[in-house]
Amino acid sequence: MRILAIVNGDYGRRHVENLRKHMPKEWTLEVWEAARAYPQVIDYPEDYLPESLPAADLILQFGEHKGLAELLPDITQMTGATAVIAAIDNEAVLPRGLARQLCGWLEKMNVAVVTPKPLCSLSETHYWLSRREKVAYDNPLIREFAHYFGMPEFKITVDLQTRAIVSVEVVRDAACGCARYAAEHLVGVSADDAEERAGMLHHHYPCWAAMGVVLEYDDTLMHVSGNIMRDAVGEQVKLYKQIQYIAPGWRSDE
Repeated sequence: MRILAIVNGDYGRRHVENLRKHMPKEWTLEVWEAARAYPQVIDYPEDYLPESLPAADLILQFGEHKGLAELLPDITQMTGATAVIAAIDNEAVLPRGLARQLCGWLEKMNVAVVTPKPLCSLSETHYWLSRREKVAYDNPLIREFAHYFGMPEFKITVDLQTRAIVSVEVVRDAACGCARYAAEHLVGVSADDAEERAGMLHHHYPCWAAMGVVLEYDDTLMHVSGNIMRDAVGEQVKLYKQIQYIAPGWRSDE
């Protein structure tokens, strides 16, 4: 699979660095370093695009300006790409209205597009747009990417006697590398503490999803992302956690 990643800041460069380290050997990854700033309205996209871009199957939009989303239809034409992942880790980069427009533009071009909000909600079958809205998709290129990067998934081994984590295998990493970072620091942690520790590790990495509250979640995308990480770990250790039962006491009338 030929991938073109669009970046114009440290957020995108961090994702690219992790992908290059851990993506399958048969993938190729090219990067377009785009401009940092764009006008409010882009009347002539060709003024902001390079003369050429490498051929690609899948576009990854890791840019940090909404102007780059407006350029995506032209970029797909230039590269021949048939699928786009436009991450929403910051609503200022891809606002709700623009995201709907982008999907409409690309669908008219027969280009598959997903807009996971946040990026680490992307699985091989669906992605999140809100707390209640999970969007299904069916595209082999996006599915292949999501097999390796997207919603964190772990295989955790716990010592039955001590209930401490002895190994953590990353089945699916977050595109930014946060899941792999958490896995490296969970070994030795008690199953009782693993979820809380995963949440702390997510913040310490740190996650770069936005801290502004978004309407769809009534929460920040950083917190949503952290909960995704906690839940992924919690699912693996739930059978080993020590559950404490509190017996109700008797009220004394004396």
